[in-house]
Amino acid sequence: MSGRERQARTDLGRIEAEHVSIRLGYGAEAFEAVQDVSFAIEPGELVCLIGPSGCGKSTLLGALAGHIATSAGKLHVDGAPVAGPHPDRGIVFQHHTLFPWKSARDNVAFGPKMRGIGKVERRRQADEILELVGLADFAGRYPKQLSGGMQQRVEIARVLVNKPRLLLMDEPFGALDALTRIKMQELLLDIWTRVRTTVVFVTHDIDEALFLADRIIVMSPRPGRILEVIRVPFARPRATEIVATPEFGQLKRHCLELLHVRSDSAPLTRLSPLGFDTGQGG
Repeated sequence: MSGRERQARTDLGRIEAEHVSIRLGYGAEAFEAVQDVSFAIEPGELVCLIGPSGCGKSTLLGALAGHIATSAGKLHVDGAPVAGPHPDRGIVFQHHTLFPWKSARDNVAFGPKMRGIGKVERRRQADEILELVGLADFAGRYPKQLSGGMQQRVEIARVLVNKPRLLLMDEPFGALDALTRIKMQELLLDIWTRVRTTVVFVTHDIDEALFLADRIIVMSPRPGRILEVIRVPFARPRATEIVATPEFGQLKRHCLELLHVRSDSAPLTRLSPLGFDTGQGG
């Protein structure tokens, strides 16, 4: 990617949510999953969503992807309302959705194929992205011939080949063993540094959120509301050694305290008592 393309990309991918609520289900089974959520994410920012199970993190991610409709409020990307799925908003799930009968290269090239790009060019694009995720030597392998971490790399490559404004990730490393998970976190940061797309990353793992994010949006139990938006103070590039620092431990304890408090009051927007700038919660 050229410098001009990278600069153009950093100008895209702004997310604005204004008083967004989301209801799921029908009739007597309907319930409010997300309630009156407001936030803004800048182009090229990496933001993690954390909260207890069932708090609406994945629901909110699905709304950003265009798969779930909001019931109230406004949800915009670069000033345009999110009206449905679009290649500009790519999503990666915990379990890969690769075609088992296609090679890694052809899985990645599938998106360009659907956009009408010729075979030679789409394979060139696929090989370029596979090299970015460290799988240039495995382009001809099928998913069953790859490890879990490699499968997730192909999944990420399949999204990135479309050059999305948003990379939406729903616990993409949750099914991996601890060592592979750390390697994938480091890989994601390396890719993000080069591509610099906006990333919204859902996780239950506070360590993962603190290691990856520029900011962390902490959500309450259902209906999901914003308890606090925490600006992560650690400089980039980051190494795994930061998890052993006192500052990391303090901020992790603060996140744990937030997650253990259930409140029926209005969402909180405040400065962390630890002195960290928590940003804006709405």
